[in-house]
Amino acid sequence: MTEIVSHVGVVIVGAGSGQRMGTDKIFLHLADKPLLAWSVDICQDCEMVEQIVIVLSASNLKSGKDLVTKRGWSKVVKVCLGGRRRQDSVRQGLKGLKNCDVVIIHDGARPFLTHDLIHNGLKAVQETGAAASAVPVKDTIKVADNLIVSQTLERQHLWAVQTPQVFRFDVIAQAHEQVTDDVTDDASLVERLGHKVRLYKGSYQNIKITTPEDWTLADAIAREREGASRHRL
Repeated sequence: MTEIVSHVGVVIVGAGSGQRMGTDKIFLHLADKPLLAWSVDICQDCEMVEQIVIVLSASNLKSGKDLVTKRGWSKVVKVCLGGRRRQDSVRQGLKGLKNCDVVIIHDGARPFLTHDLIHNGLKAVQETGAAASAVPVKDTIKVADNLIVSQTLERQHLWAVQTPQVFRFDVIAQAHEQVTDDVTDDASLVERLGHKVRLYKGSYQNIKITTPEDWTLADAIAREREGASRHRL
């Protein structure tokens, strides 16, 4: 593959509390390996990625470092402590990267990261300096106040944003430094600085595991992928 950008780093964020799941899920086994390993394995294997920082909660730091050694993740340069909010955790992860031109930020709770999602993000980021994977919304979305519908949004303009999200390092570093409001993703920080974010096609299988129902779906996807892999062999 022709080189797109140089000095690519990845921040894998896995410092959540797992309240909606009912347990801290990041080291639970999905199929044959810990949830965290699904996305880190892909980044470790990707020729474009030079370095990886993993961000975890205090109770998981030792387990994270042990997993790095066990799985031979040579590109992991740091396992660091997260913060109170997701954006605080990402900020800590950014500090762990050195000599980085472009950073890929990905949720450790999204196990079905692929090389295509990484490569397409690295292409898209060249246009505006900020890119996010996303899929068109399938459902009709209504705005409601106290369960009374006030507006029905036009579905053709709606996208469900995922990770990975890819940024020029200077752009996302500035956003984390200047924007202190609570946000749900890094693209929102960049948007608040007036920076354009380019969406690129994500995957409907690129789900985030938040609830037990999500885990059931993820388990089915994982088993399907394992079966496809064995079939190819």
